[in-house]
Amino acid sequence: MNIQGKTALVTGASRGIGRAIAFELARQGIKRLLLVARDSGCLAEVASEIEMLGVEAVILPLDLSEVVEVNIAIAQAWRDYGPIDLLVNCAGVAHQTPFLESRLPNVQVEINVNLIGMYTMTRLVARRMVAQGSGTIVNVSSLMGKVAAPTMATYSATKFAIIGFTQALRGELAKHNIRVVALLPSLTDTDMVRELEWFRWVVPITPQKVAQALVSGLQRDSPEILVGWQTHLAVWCNRIAPWLLEKVLQMAAPQHRQPRYQRFTGARATLR
Repeated sequence: MNIQGKTALVTGASRGIGRAIAFELARQGIKRLLLVARDSGCLAEVASEIEMLGVEAVILPLDLSEVVEVNIAIAQAWRDYGPIDLLVNCAGVAHQTPFLESRLPNVQVEINVNLIGMYTMTRLVARRMVAQGSGTIVNVSSLMGKVAAPTMATYSATKFAIIGFTQALRGELAKHNIRVVALLPSLTDTDMVRELEWFRWVVPITPQKVAQALVSGLQRDSPEILVGWQTHLAVWCNRIAPWLLEKVLQMAAPQHRQPRYQRFTGARATLR
C-alpha cells in the first residue's frame, strides 16, 4: 500500500503503539489522520504535534464500547473529511492476573475494548470501504495472539481472537479490493505494559519500531506482520516444539505468582 496522500483512522492514538503509528504515518506522507481515543486532552496534544509535520489531524474522542456514538462520529467524519483509506485498530487494554484470581469486570473490559470495540469500528468502516471499492484494515494483535502465557489468559484470548477475525475478514473482503492485515508486536515499552510484571528474558521493543514495521509491511503487502526477533523465534518454536515453548513460558512467568498457584493446587488436593 502506498500511503502517500491517503486518509487514515487510528484508534488508541493517544499513547503507546497507536500514537507511534500515527506519527510514523505522518512522517511517511499520509495526508490526513483521524485520531480516536477516550482522552480528548491527550488526543489534542498528539494532533498538535502531528500538524507541525504538515499533516491534517482530526481528533475523535470516543469510547469504542458506545456503539451509537461511534456510529454517528464515523458517519460524520466520512462526510466531512472524505473516504478512509486505512483503518488501524490499535486500542487495547490488558489486566495481568492468575486466572483463578481474575475478576469478571476486568475480563469484560478487556473483551469490550480489545474485541467488541475493534469489531464495531471495523464493521462501520469496512462497509464504507466496500462501497468505495478499496481500503486497508490493520488489526493490532500481539505475540500473545500466537503464543498464550500464564497470568495473561483473557488478554491472550482476545489477541488470538483478533487473529481469527483478521483471517476471516481477509477472505471475505478480498473480492472488494480490501486488504486485512494483522500486526503482531512482541512486548512493547508503553505506559500499559509498564504497569504489568514482565516475563523473564523478554526484551521490550519500542513503539517506534512497531510503527516502522507496520509501514514497511504495508509497502510489501504483507498479510501478517511479525515485529521483533522474539516474536519470530517464539512463533517458529511454537510450530516446531510447542511443548518446549510452553515450559519456557512457565519458567519465564512472574515468579511471585507461583505460590498463589500452589495454594490453589493445595486447596484442591485437600477438597478431594
